[in-house]
Amino acid sequence: MNFALTEDQQLIRASVAELAAKFDDHYWMEKDQAHEFPQEFYDAIAGGGWLGMTIPEEYGGHGLGITEATILAEEVARSGGGMNAASSIHMSIFGMQPVVVFGSEDMKAATLPRIVNGDLHVCFGVTEPGAGLDTSRITTFAKRDGDSYVVNGRKVWISKALESEKILLLTRTTPREDVQKPTDGLSLFLTDLDRDHVEIRPIRKMGRNAVSSNELFIDDLRIPVEHRIGEEGKGFSYILHGLNPERMLIAAEALGIGRVALARAVQYASERVVFDRPIGMNQGIQFPLADSLARLDAAELILRKATWLYDNGKPCGKEANMAKYLCADAGFEAADRALQTHGGMGYSEEYNISRFFRESRLMKIAPVSQEMILNFLGANVLGLPKSY
Repeated sequence: MNFALTEDQQLIRASVAELAAKFDDHYWMEKDQAHEFPQEFYDAIAGGGWLGMTIPEEYGGHGLGITEATILAEEVARSGGGMNAASSIHMSIFGMQPVVVFGSEDMKAATLPRIVNGDLHVCFGVTEPGAGLDTSRITTFAKRDGDSYVVNGRKVWISKALESEKILLLTRTTPREDVQKPTDGLSLFLTDLDRDHVEIRPIRKMGRNAVSSNELFIDDLRIPVEHRIGEEGKGFSYILHGLNPERMLIAAEALGIGRVALARAVQYASERVVFDRPIGMNQGIQFPLADSLARLDAAELILRKATWLYDNGKPCGKEANMAKYLCADAGFEAADRALQTHGGMGYSEEYNISRFFRESRLMKIAPVSQEMILNFLGANVLGLPKSY
């Protein structure tokens, strides 16, 4: 098994790191504290052509795989931008896969080139207050009315809704009680986020505040039939196409935050002198940081296996979920230890470690919790009785 990155992949890593380094800690601190979208960073990534990494070449993209996308995501987070940086571009990097695979030619021609050049922001509308991780329980409903659907309902935790022109929206088109499988009767749309019929309310939250999370209140939103992706009632199967890659991207971002937090802790431990010696000489400081290095490196291996499997058309559900689980744990543990290494200064905003801590904690919850991953592994890999 060859673990070496290709020359092109090494160039991607180096180029993205060089670009992201232009946006320093002060930039990200100000954006986070002001709850302001990092438009300058987003424009720079778009200008470098990075948003089109996985978009097919016929639509202006590079047609690369999830391996290259995770390299980009890791370096963006590792630059110090963390989840504020990664979340600003996450949906553009791989979130449009349902459109790439199942969208009509007209839909792809109208939207994918705009994703590549950065002109089009799209948010993903799946989660609902009463459904949580049980997507089959969503109640937002699209009722057919001639050549349109009329949609009413509510969505929650929708990132980038404030900036987005369009929404990739999952709704029911057949009531749950009228379908054979709970996940049948769901339809997926790519449509305009019409502010006259969609109220957007930002959610006050613990961190990652440069990229908004929002509640959406949808009231008689009319969607043309041509905005539906694929067949009516098949929407759940379409979003599944993007779930494993999403787990891999999140894993890479968690890995990147862990790497930068560890690097900052090592630097501080080498420079901070207490009792006439650098604190990094003390095994109480040194051993936890060395342990985090081992755990980050080990988590990266399962991520690399997962992306290789996906890019080679092989089953990867087990590895994708393991990668998200292990990278999220390792990334948060590294950030927590970095904060502990910095002591009181870690709790301050001055060293940015508290920002890494807050953002890395999110990775153990979103887009799927650690507990749900264990449920998946227990039932689908180990063959134990399903617990939910």
